[in-house]
Amino acid sequence: MSDTVSLDQALSEAHMPSLVAALVHLTGDTSLVARDNWPVYDPFGEARSGGFSEERQAEIQALAKAALEARAAGGPPPAPLTEAQVRQVMDFVAGAEIPEHYAPFLMEELQLPGHDTKTPDWSAPKLKSAAPKLPVLIVGAGMSGLLAGIRLKQAGVPFTIVEKNPEVGGTWYENQYPDCRVDNPSHLYSYSFEPNHDWPNHFSPQPVLLAYFQRVADKHGLRAHIRFETQVEECAWDDAADVWRVRVRDKAGKVETLTAKAVISAVGQLNQPRLPDIPGVGDFKGPAFHSARWRHDVGLHGKRVAVIGTGASAFQFAPQVAKEAARLTIFQRTPPWLAPTKDYHDPVTAGEKWLLEHVPYYEKWYRFWLFWMLTDGVYEAVKSDPAWNGSPDAVSPANAMLRDGLAFMISQQAQDRPDLLPHLVPAYPFGGKRALRDDGVWIAALKRDNVELVTDPITRITETGIDTKDGTHRDFDAIIYGTGFTASQFLRTFKVKGRGGRELHDQWAGDARAYLAVTT
Repeated sequence: MSDTVSLDQALSEAHMPSLVAALVHLTGDTSLVARDNWPVYDPFGEARSGGFSEERQAEIQALAKAALEARAAGGPPPAPLTEAQVRQVMDFVAGAEIPEHYAPFLMEELQLPGHDTKTPDWSAPKLKSAAPKLPVLIVGAGMSGLLAGIRLKQAGVPFTIVEKNPEVGGTWYENQYPDCRVDNPSHLYSYSFEPNHDWPNHFSPQPVLLAYFQRVADKHGLRAHIRFETQVEECAWDDAADVWRVRVRDKAGKVETLTAKAVISAVGQLNQPRLPDIPGVGDFKGPAFHSARWRHDVGLHGKRVAVIGTGASAFQFAPQVAKEAARLTIFQRTPPWLAPTKDYHDPVTAGEKWLLEHVPYYEKWYRFWLFWMLTDGVYEAVKSDPAWNGSPDAVSPANAMLRDGLAFMISQQAQDRPDLLPHLVPAYPFGGKRALRDDGVWIAALKRDNVELVTDPITRITETGIDTKDGTHRDFDAIIYGTGFTASQFLRTFKVKGRGGRELHDQWAGDARAYLAVTT
C-alpha cells in the first residue's frame, strides 16, 4: 500500500457492487453475484454501499482483502470469466436484468480482454492498400476530433485536423467561467482506452479536463496533424474529381483550399454561444458577455450583476459570482430539475484512487456502473407510457414517482424560503430537459441576502439595465448571458455544398448581430 492510505481504508471507500464484481474475477466465485445478493440503489441516497448492510459490506471488504493478499503472494489466477458469467456480473452491478440487446455494446464498452477492443483492424490486404489513398479532413480538435484522429492513425489513414483555436480541447478550451466543470462523472467522461485514475474530483473542473485532452493529444502524436488557428469557411464536393474541396482561412487571413476524400465534422455543440431573442441585446453600455466568452478582465467584486438564464453553465458560475457581487439578480425563464449528487464538488479520496489503479477489474466495473446508471439505466423512468392519464407534469407512473421524490428534495432545501419554492420545482416532466447536478450549492446561493431570483419575463435590455413585464427596471453594472448554445445548428460556422453544388447549410443562419456580439 501507499504511504497515505491503508488497504483497509481503501476497501472501506469502495463502490461495493464494483468491488464484488472485481472479486468474481479474482476468485471465480459467481455465487457472489447471485440474484439474492443484488444491490438495491436508492436514487435519492448514497450509492457507494449499493444498499448493502454494514455487516455485508464488512464481509465484502474481508473477502477482497484476502483475495488481494493471495494475489500479491503469487497464488494461481482463476480462469477468465465466460461470456455468460460476465452477463451475470453485468446484471448484478446494474441491480437489474439488463435487456439482452444491450449486451454486445456493453461487452465492447467493458473492454475486459485488457486491450482496446475498438482499435480499427485494417490489416486485410485490400484495406491496408486503400488506407493511404483515403485522406481525411477533421473539423475540430475537441474530444471527438481527437478521437477520430487517433482511430484514423491506428488504421493508417492520412488525416488533417483543422482547429479554429490555438489549442486542443474544444469546449473545455473555450468555456473558462468560474467553477466550469463536467456534469458527468470524471471516471466516465474519458476515453475508455485512456482511463485516468488520478482525477482530483468526481466531477472535474475545466482546467483538469483540458489538461487530460492535451495529454491524450501529446501521447498519440496528434499535434503534428493539427492546423491550429485555422477556420473552415466552406466544404464543397467536387463531382468531377471525387473529392471534398475545403476552403480554410488561417489567423493571418491567408485562404487555402485543402482536398480530402472524406470530411468528419467534429465541431461539437457547446462552442457557438446563443444570445436570447430579447429587444435591446447589444444596447447595454456596461460589460455584457456570454459565459462561454468570459471576460476575465471584468471585475465583479462589489458590482450589481445580472445573470440571464438558469441552465447548466449559470448553475455553475452564478453561485461563484454571488460570493463577490454586491447584488446578483438571476433571471429565470424555466427552472431546471435538480438531480441529487452529494459528491458533485467532492475530491476523489486517496483510497478511491488506489482501488482504481490497483484492484484488477475494479475500474472497469465502476465505469460500467456509471455508464449504465446514467444512460439506459434510467430509461424506464423517463419513457412515456401511452396509457398514462395522470398529471401532465409526468409521463408515466415511474416518472411521476421520480418527480415526486425530486420535488420533495428540492422543497427540503427551501423550507426556510417559502417565497422561492414555487419557482424551484419545474412544471414539466423529469427528462424533458437536461437535469442539473445538485449538492445544495444552487439553492443555497439563491437564498443569499444579496441574490434575487426574478421569474417575470424580460421585455427589454436598455443602456443601463433590464426591464421586466411587471414594469420594473433594474440597473446593473454588468450582464452575463447564461443562455446556452446553438446546439442543434452544428455547421453554422461554415457552408457545406454537396453533390451538384447543392448548399446543405447556411453559414450565417441566425441573427448576425447576435453572432458578432459574442465573437468579437
